[in-house]
Amino acid sequence: MPNFDSVDKTRFSDITWVPEIGSTNTALLDRARKGASEGEVIIADLQTHGRGRRGRIWTAPSGTSLMMSILLRPPPGTLSPNNASLITSALAISALAAVEEVANIQLEVKWPNDLVVDSPDLILDKGDPGYRKVAGILTESLIQQNQIEALVVGIGMNTGWGQVPPDLHLIATSLDVLAGSSVDRSQLAHNLLENFEAEYVGLFEPSGIENLLKRLREHSATLGRRVLVHMNQGGETNPLEGQAIDIDESGRLLVKFDSGDTRAVAVADVEHLRLQAR
Repeated sequence: MPNFDSVDKTRFSDITWVPEIGSTNTALLDRARKGASEGEVIIADLQTHGRGRRGRIWTAPSGTSLMMSILLRPPPGTLSPNNASLITSALAISALAAVEEVANIQLEVKWPNDLVVDSPDLILDKGDPGYRKVAGILTESLIQQNQIEALVVGIGMNTGWGQVPPDLHLIATSLDVLAGSSVDRSQLAHNLLENFEAEYVGLFEPSGIENLLKRLREHSATLGRRVLVHMNQGGETNPLEGQAIDIDESGRLLVKFDSGDTRAVAVADVEHLRLQAR
């Protein structure tokens, strides 16, 4: 499928494809500050300063990943800064469906923002987490008077690596590697945007959040798992072990810690722990 500049019957009528950019999220946030309309999309072949959560760097060779950012302006009163992460979840569910439609691969959501493939047959050593990352999502907001003025959600998805670099064997993989054939990046982007339109509209319906969270729980790679949560307390990281038991109405992860208390985790690194062989 060739590159396209709009998706019919959606708000995505201004889609820009660029061969190279610093960061699609940064560029779209700059446009948002200058008054750009909801539905603008930037898709890049190469990001030179791509970013992940908590300032991490996201890099990929040109043309080997789908790197896309979407500008949204949620209706006033519909989303608060506290539950803006629901947009991350909506894009994650949209991406899962698009990947299955285009590549016939089933991914799961590792809380809060990674798309992974379960890989119990690929476990190489005791340091193997048992999954491989395929995509990451980053949502950033422009806030005015505690209201979301604009929101940019970006996804970076590995689509055409050819083979997994040796230094990433325990960490990540690509859709073409999993499928055993090439994956049409344009078709994937088109399907993802079609799906996301439905998810975004549905989010504001009376039971929209409840329906989204139900599907998020069904496709979660984290729920039911033993986890190590790296909590940031007073500038220091404090790792705590527990069981991931649910996702609340704001998209936070509920963890029952070994200390006995259950807490809602909004911002933290969560590491899946593998059960030791007996």
